[in-house]
Amino acid sequence: MNDKIRDKLSSLTTKPGVYIMRDKDGIVIYVGKAKNLKNRVSQYFRNSPKPSKVQAMVDNIDSFDYFITISEMDALALESNLIKKHQPFYNILLKDGKQFPYIKINLKESFPKFEIVRKVKKDGSKYFGPYFAGLDAREILKTINTAFKIRTCSLKITENSTAKRECLNYSLGLCYAPCTKKISREDYLTEINKAITFLNGNDDEIEKILQAKMDKACENENYESAIIFRERLKMINKLKQRIVANLPKDVSKDVFAYITNGLNGVITNMVIRGGKILGVMSYPISDGEIEEDQTLFNFISQYYQNMIIPNEIVVSHNIDSELLCEFFDKKINIISNPHLANKKLLEMAQENAKEYLEKHIEKDQIKYNNTIGAIKSLKQQLNLPKIPIRMECYDISNISGTNKVCSMVVFKNGEPSKKDYRKFKIKTVKGSNDFASLKEALNRRLNRLREGKLESFKEMPDLIIIDGGKGQLSSTYEILKESGYEQAIPMISLAKRIEEVFVPENSQAILLKPNSAELKLLQRIRDEAHRFAITYHRNIRTKKQTSSVLDNISGIGPKKRDALLKTFGTSEEIAKASHELLQTVPGITPALAQTIVNYFKNNPIEYKAEE
Repeated sequence: MNDKIRDKLSSLTTKPGVYIMRDKDGIVIYVGKAKNLKNRVSQYFRNSPKPSKVQAMVDNIDSFDYFITISEMDALALESNLIKKHQPFYNILLKDGKQFPYIKINLKESFPKFEIVRKVKKDGSKYFGPYFAGLDAREILKTINTAFKIRTCSLKITENSTAKRECLNYSLGLCYAPCTKKISREDYLTEINKAITFLNGNDDEIEKILQAKMDKACENENYESAIIFRERLKMINKLKQRIVANLPKDVSKDVFAYITNGLNGVITNMVIRGGKILGVMSYPISDGEIEEDQTLFNFISQYYQNMIIPNEIVVSHNIDSELLCEFFDKKINIISNPHLANKKLLEMAQENAKEYLEKHIEKDQIKYNNTIGAIKSLKQQLNLPKIPIRMECYDISNISGTNKVCSMVVFKNGEPSKKDYRKFKIKTVKGSNDFASLKEALNRRLNRLREGKLESFKEMPDLIIIDGGKGQLSSTYEILKESGYEQAIPMISLAKRIEEVFVPENSQAILLKPNSAELKLLQRIRDEAHRFAITYHRNIRTKKQTSSVLDNISGIGPKKRDALLKTFGTSEEIAKASHELLQTVPGITPALAQTIVNYFKNNPIEYKAEE
């Protein structure tokens, strides 16, 4: 513990709030909340045994800040926002990308339909799920629509609107055609309620309906339809296999089990809906909390920001249920000391967590070494001012100086961040001059950084990597100096021959250890920049090859262009054609024919000499 920390600890308040731990580079490595800031923060720096993962974090703490809040509830909300903003390494970070699918229905509509969504909104709709791997929400939806003939179209149907005719699904017996009033709203909602009963866990009626339909199809020798009904029955049987013994059909709950070996941890979540296990997911955890119950609380408070909260949650640790209910503004029955069926469910989740911990710790360690470990090593090996959290790599692609492009790929925390990739068309450089092309692209990127207008260029890189040797580095480093960023942004180049690393104003190459994680990381970002540049260049070249002078003429789209070329063969022959002759082509009106004549009159093209 250094003097900065010691002085700040002595002045800490006993009020609730949020604390932010930083490393020696000023990077936020952990964000936590506390009911009593003085007690909680002091715990980290006491000479008492701590879990290995917590001790590893404490060893990296160089300073901390804190914010006082009115209540612990406010602290929880602020903590959540700060974690999203800083993405600290020692916090639980659940990705906001693709969520697990739900089946949604809006019962406010006159003739509602079921649909699959991945984002839950507070819109008054009913949501069923989530559906994890092994249960396809689309197949469940097909089963519902096959049995109950619910509409699947996107029409806005009301009791007063009527479509001109029914769609194909009506003819196939897959829809009641509410769009043409073939069914009343009351009868249609009866079918909807049957489907909802099925989604809530009771599959008896849907099974009888599908079995009857399959038998009838077989009697009529309609074997194709019978096969479809058979597949839908298989889906029902698949769901039945997930029934939990001694659990009522209408029970829905989530189970959370947390297992740790001191350094690594796993939280397993079991989702039960309608008395069936819809899925089991395990999440590797690296959290800086000292208490295990607080780690589980942190996970659950993040998890339900993207998911629907059931009325009952079974947990392996005694978490603050009152604060959780207040945070989500919902009454939840949180069971931390389960019995009977709940106890068996928790034991099942704990077994899954133990198995995951044993199987995946080595895999997670390898990933850490190749990403976070590698960028930390790069800071040391290349003597960088800070850990290169955001790295940008640039590469040029062209053929004989034509269609010149530059790629910019971005790695964050040692992994590709494809949403941040950018590409540049080189505009000012003539011929095949990679040095000048790199300078132009980097100059444009830094200008946009300075302007701060475009979201895609606002973030400053911690390291710029150039594909090439000393020549490319010297040339592009001039742009850094001219823009005034040479002190703020480190730059290196990676030469392909023997994978030498060059730094500005130093003729001596840095040789990283062969097969080291840090060298492989540089190779990955270099190769990715090369791939991205080539792909972009190929796309531009293909587009130019398939383009035509006709694309410049107003009123001519792909179909009319193809019709003209089919009739006349080349753009040159089209330019020679008379106003009357052009009108013989399908789709070419007198006015458009005159537009074509006028275009070639004002933009004469050079004719190839006949051989």
